[in-house]
Amino acid sequence: MKKLIKNGFVVDPANKVYSKQNILIDNGKIVFITNEVPKSDVVIDAEDKIVCPGFIDIHMHEEPLNELNNTLEKSITNSMLRMGVTTAIGGNCGINTIEPKKYLDIVDEEGSPISIGLFAGHTFVREMVGNKDKYTNIKEDELRNMQKVLQENLEAGCLGISYGIRYVPGINEEEMLETAKYCKSNNKIITAHVRDDAAYIFEAVNELAKVGIKLNIPVQNSHIGSMAGFGQMEELLSMIDRYKANGLDITNDCYPYYAFSTRIGETTYDGDFLKRYKADYSCIEICEGKYKGQRCNEEIFNELRKLYPKTLTVCHVMKKEDVDLALIHPNVMIASDGLMDGEQGHPRASGTFPRFISQYVKSGKISLFNAIEKMSFMQAEKLGLSAKGRLNVGADADIVIFDINKIQDNATFEKPTAKPNGIEYVLINGEIALKDNEIINNSLGKSIRKY
Repeated sequence: MKKLIKNGFVVDPANKVYSKQNILIDNGKIVFITNEVPKSDVVIDAEDKIVCPGFIDIHMHEEPLNELNNTLEKSITNSMLRMGVTTAIGGNCGINTIEPKKYLDIVDEEGSPISIGLFAGHTFVREMVGNKDKYTNIKEDELRNMQKVLQENLEAGCLGISYGIRYVPGINEEEMLETAKYCKSNNKIITAHVRDDAAYIFEAVNELAKVGIKLNIPVQNSHIGSMAGFGQMEELLSMIDRYKANGLDITNDCYPYYAFSTRIGETTYDGDFLKRYKADYSCIEICEGKYKGQRCNEEIFNELRKLYPKTLTVCHVMKKEDVDLALIHPNVMIASDGLMDGEQGHPRASGTFPRFISQYVKSGKISLFNAIEKMSFMQAEKLGLSAKGRLNVGADADIVIFDINKIQDNATFEKPTAKPNGIEYVLINGEIALKDNEIINNSLGKSIRKY
């Protein structure tokens, strides 16, 4: 069935298109770009609307498996769809919910609200082969078993390997090199939540960059705003610019919020974290459980760390000027770092992409063209997804149509799943998944694999 999107203003940074065009779609692909009105079965009138590639979220945390019925939850992926994301990449920070190759198979069997790709999570595999102590070095037999599992999942289509170095202090350079080397084939990437943040961020990024240089593989530096958003951003971006100029394929991602999110039992909250962030316990907001919506004190913090370490929190500590500096830098792409337990979590999982347009494009901080590039093409290029993030003939018909006058995020820390305004249509593989801000088909997505 042929579909025609007519009268829309097309923004396609991959092909340097920035003009009014009509787009003809057939069999899930874009087949013609024209100023005429060819015959079609379905016509979508995008008059006075922006038409652009579907947004790609390179850093989110995938749904868990519902063990009662062996199906995937759809809370965060529904939120992604509502904000214009057509492809998202999970398995970040070293974390998978189940073995990635199994997860991808389930996505293909069930369908998904959006297309899903995965990184093979180093931490997940480390624990899978028997190392349960994140503070210890890997043993030789565990490393060999890790290598085997990682290689199997890369061969099954995972896009690379992710590391949560901060969450596994026992990892050393040898372990990273001996696992990351399997990304060399097919130019797959490594991505990492680096070892430290704030004043210690420079050494941490150097550690990651060194692995990329030694193995000659692409590197993605995760959620830079929450790592250097404490007064270090300008200097860190300058350092990364030098790596880039000297030949390392290193890029970064960031979300447009000034608070990060993690579980209260994670190593982020180890030791002297309050001194590191120059804050007190009240900077931590509890997202779920009996203290939901409350700010921490020392008593609540210690109780939850001991008894409920999986409790999601939000930590309000990042500097606005640092995050804004990262978001407009040409080597930083937009990613949500979305993490939710059902309907609970940080609003970034539901608001990141509309928020970036509403608060940064409409305010004049960045052009619409550059913003769309940061939300689609940069991610596709980094991951080697040649049919995504673009609107040329032959590309997958993953398309967002939005009203730039109405687009706005509505998710808040109190209501983290509130849907945005202004997203008129989302098409996935040429089929309409969302219309007028309402989901009409949440099973069009398939697995994204790279062999």
